[in-house]
Formats: sequence, C-alpha cells, structure tokens
Amino acid sequence: MKLKVIGSSSRGNSYILEADTGNLILDAGVRFKEIQKALDFDLSSVRGCLVTHEHKDHSKAIVDVMRAGITTWTGVKTVEKLGIEHYAINTYRLSFAENGEQFDIDDFTILPFETEHDAAEPLGYLIQYRPTGEKLLFATDTYYIQYRFNGLNYILVECNYCRDILEENIEAGRIPESLKNRLLESHFSLEHVKDFLKANDLTQVRKIVLIHLSDGNSDAARMVREIAELTGKDTEIAEPGKVVDLEMCPF
Repeated sequence: MKLKVIGSSSRGNSYILEADTGNLILDAGVRFKEIQKALDFDLSSVRGCLVTHEHKDHSKAIVDVMRAGITTWTGVKTVEKLGIEHYAINTYRLSFAENGEQFDIDDFTILPFETEHDAAEPLGYLIQYRPTGEKLLFATDTYYIQYRFNGLNYILVECNYCRDILEENIEAGRIPESLKNRLLESHFSLEHVKDFLKANDLTQVRKIVLIHLSDGNSDAARMVREIAELTGKDTEIAEPGKVVDLEMCPF
C-alpha cells in the first residue's frame, strides 16, 4: 500500500490510502480540486471516504466528495453539526460511522473508535486491508486514546506540539493562554503520543507517520528522532505531496 499526503496541518488535512484493489480518502479538509489532483483526476479507484469530525480542516470538501459519487462515512453528530443530513436522506452517498461498529468498504474493514477533541463526535479509524491483512491506525485531533490495539502494521497519528515549546511561546507572548488550553484539551502532544505508543503492541509495526504538526509549537526533527528512539520503528512526518510506502514483508 501507499499513503499519499495531500494536507497535514491546521490549513487542511487529507490523505489517500492506496491499495491494489482500491483507494480510501482519509479526511477531506482541503479543496476538492486538491483531492482530484492527488488522484490524477481519476476517481474510479476510490472506494470511499472517512471523515473524522466536522472542523473545516478535516471536512471542507465533504459535500464535493459526495457530489462526485464517493460514499462518505462519519459520525451522525458530525453530520448534524455540518448540516448535511439531507445527503443521508436523499442520496446513498452518506453513511454513519459509529464507535465500535465495524463495517466494510469493498476490501477494507473499518472499525471506528472514539477520540477526545472539541468536536461533536470525533472518531479515529482502524483500517484493515483484507487481501493482505495489513492494519493501519488513523488517529488525529485528540488528546487521549482510551483503546489499545494489537497487530498494527502502520500508525498514522497526530503529533501536534511539544509541551516545552508551547510553554516557551506562551511565556514569550507569541500565543495566547487560551490557545494553550485548547491544545491541551484537543490535540496530541509529543509526550502523549509517546505514552500512547508505549501502551500498545508495536511488534508488527513497520511505519509510524506523524501528522497534523503545529506550525509554531512543534519540532519535526525532534519528534521523528524521539519517536524512532522510543519505538525502534521507521518514523516519518506527513508533508503535502509526500508519498509514503507502506510495505509489509512478505507482501
């Protein structure tokens, strides 16, 4: 499989998970034209779209995606918050994802799970590609994940800020105290990512991709270094235009 990064920041988040028998769009927080471009303007391979929550940097293009004939899954409260209930009523292009309720999208099996964010019904997704058995965890915009996962091969996880850099920026007056509180209550810090990884079985993990870094409160090189040192796993930062190979032996 491959992961194509379209956007991974507060300006917009969207990824394409490419597999031999079809692709998934993970979040649609960029202009639809950017998604089309990442797909070489060929939507025929897209099997569906998963949206984590209603904030525009994750849902901006959700209506355009559905209008293009791509079925999209997200939480019912997210749908209500976005005011797009009529797409569920009048079309077959909007489906509800629910915490702990597994469903299939062609060759992909999806398990939604609750995340912790200042949104109506934020979700993460455990994605298994059945032809090879590969498992990818997708978790963004959360300050805590209560669940533990086994048999993961790839982890796509938010690593938004470093606590000490955030404190330095507040002390210097570069960002307001109110932003600190929102970050602490809505986003994964480097320290929390480490705690999450230590609590999970990483035996079969081949790749960790860090996503949604803060522009002013993160240090990409440090994050990669510390996560790689902690886990012993290949670690990368998601950057727009980047294609990450997800290869698991013997596949």
